[in-house]
Amino acid sequence: MNLLYSNDRKAEYPASWYAATANPIDRFPVLAGDEKADVCVVGGGYTGLSAALHLAEAGFSVVLLEAHCVGFGASGRNGGQLGSAQRMDQEDLERLVGDDDAAKLWDLAEDAKALVKSLIAKHQIDCDLKPGVAVLGLSTGEQQELHDHAAHLSDRYGYDQMELLDEGAGHGLCPSPAYRGGYLDMGAAHLHPLNYALGLAQAAAKAGVRIYESTEVTGIEETAPAVVHAAQGKVTADHVILACNGYLGGLNGKVAARVMPINNFIAATEPLGTDAARVLTRDVAVADTKFVVNYFRLSADNRLLFGGGESYGYSFPADIAAKVRKPMVEIFPHLRDVKIDYAWGGTLAITMRRMPYLTRVAPNILSASGYSGHGVGTATHAGQLMALAIQGQAEGFDTMARVPTLPFPGGATLRSPLLVLAMTWFALRDRLGL
Repeated sequence: MNLLYSNDRKAEYPASWYAATANPIDRFPVLAGDEKADVCVVGGGYTGLSAALHLAEAGFSVVLLEAHCVGFGASGRNGGQLGSAQRMDQEDLERLVGDDDAAKLWDLAEDAKALVKSLIAKHQIDCDLKPGVAVLGLSTGEQQELHDHAAHLSDRYGYDQMELLDEGAGHGLCPSPAYRGGYLDMGAAHLHPLNYALGLAQAAAKAGVRIYESTEVTGIEETAPAVVHAAQGKVTADHVILACNGYLGGLNGKVAARVMPINNFIAATEPLGTDAARVLTRDVAVADTKFVVNYFRLSADNRLLFGGGESYGYSFPADIAAKVRKPMVEIFPHLRDVKIDYAWGGTLAITMRRMPYLTRVAPNILSASGYSGHGVGTATHAGQLMALAIQGQAEGFDTMARVPTLPFPGGATLRSPLLVLAMTWFALRDRLGL
């Protein structure tokens, strides 16, 4: 079974609130025949679009191939949170890679946020960018851990954008009985993820990128130059960028062994009207400390956009709304009977350590994926880092690629059942409050 087609119709966005409120964009053609380019980018999400845009602006000829439509995958379906730092906590990175590389990784994460904001401003992308992401704990112990984390970032890295929230302040922001406080990061932000992706695509096309949709890549000859094959033709290119994330399939076994596709789900309620104040009192996004994270925010029309629940394998559950309603009601019991107008799933990709996996799979083929739910900034930035590496400026790419990576037990074939077992254990710990 192919993840590209397991849960979706070819070249159609899912029936999400994002798709219903997407900015209009002309569709791109299907590849027909053979093309040549300096660089061929495989995948039309944040990673591929950012790489293509930056390369075209640097004077390279670029072809981008997308199996469905730009922003089709996780880039057009996610929670829209532009978070600070790397996906792995900075304290854990310091222990893993040492203080010097940890400091470089912190700086790269700050660059990622700044890059997204600058691209939105430069290309006038209409995607409802707003500041503020709160992280809330479900116990007093977790509240203290979050406060300690904020203090560490302030003391060691000079980060001063976090407002500490005790239980009272946390409830003042998010009146849920589940939470005990945490922090509000005003250096982080949230946005409409699909409109951001569509804006990147329009900017890339304007810069000269030849974008082809409904063009699935079927194989890559790792030669010099490389040859990228699709059903409708092929692209011969000096360099190839793999930007497939959870939809890599069998294009590269080395990456597939370290990057696991999983599914996550979001629901959009009916407009809440004045009841929106019982969810959030400020226009910020929220993520919590559960291993299987709950994340949410209010839409411009006062719907609750709530993400929660994961699944492993090829198929989404039959009733996505019911799957999301369960964690939503745990956080907001008063919404037990609220109508859900939209519910959708998406396939993202994780790694064992939750750090993205950047690697050279061949001398002229780069890959970046496995953003582990932190992709709005990190994926955009990874695209830029690969573009810079092709130009001979590889310091940032190499810093990310030096982070030690682990293959999933069993490699690309047995990883799913083992991951399900591990995730089930962590989900049980969440429920028991351990």
